[in-house]
Amino acid sequence: MIAFVPETGSTNADLLAALRAGERPGEGDWLVANRQTAGRGRQGREWFDGSGNFMGSTVVYLHSAGPPPASLALVAALAAYEAVMPLLADPASLRLKWPNDLTCGGAKLAGILLEREGDTLVAGIGVNLARAPRIAGRETVALAEFGPAPDRDLFAVALAAAFDTELERWRSYGIEPMVRRWQAVAHPLGTPLAVAPPGEPPLTGSFDGLTPEGALRLRLADGASRVIHAGDVFFAHEKG
Repeated sequence: MIAFVPETGSTNADLLAALRAGERPGEGDWLVANRQTAGRGRQGREWFDGSGNFMGSTVVYLHSAGPPPASLALVAALAAYEAVMPLLADPASLRLKWPNDLTCGGAKLAGILLEREGDTLVAGIGVNLARAPRIAGRETVALAEFGPAPDRDLFAVALAAAFDTELERWRSYGIEPMVRRWQAVAHPLGTPLAVAPPGEPPLTGSFDGLTPEGALRLRLADGASRVIHAGDVFFAHEKG
């Protein structure tokens, strides 16, 4: 089921509030808003209201025997990739960037926000269908720049189906094939990156793939490989 609402503060916040109130939203159900008045990105960043774009959230119930919850970021990213790819004349321009971005021609097209409440993870996905927000230090793009803006409701159906498929693969086969598939559609190895780990000085290096657990490997100038479990990641030219 996909519930569409004209306006809300944040679809993630709405589902988190429902969980805290003792409700159990159905896994596979989505809450999608026409506008968000208090949308959020990673690290608490504000996200614009998104009129004409896709903004929606769903829940995943975690099990102790399942793959690491953090690896659901790969699930959400691959679902967004699969939903967007058929809409582009040049799918090769579509790439994933760790930890939560879908890029087109190097510019941010979609973002993901994962938030946990007990044994439940809320996954929020925003995709620029009609308009690209301005984000300091980031290049952004919308699908409308390549042709007619996709129908938001039809896109919601496609994304929900892709998310269900990726979630089933994650639970059935574990994280290893997800990591392989993610890397196959990511920007190339050796791509220059700037990384800002929480509470640490910024780092620069190049993309060295993912660990088996889905963390980022950053190849430093001295040849050492640094594993990044959390942080903001920029293409090097974005920070210049």
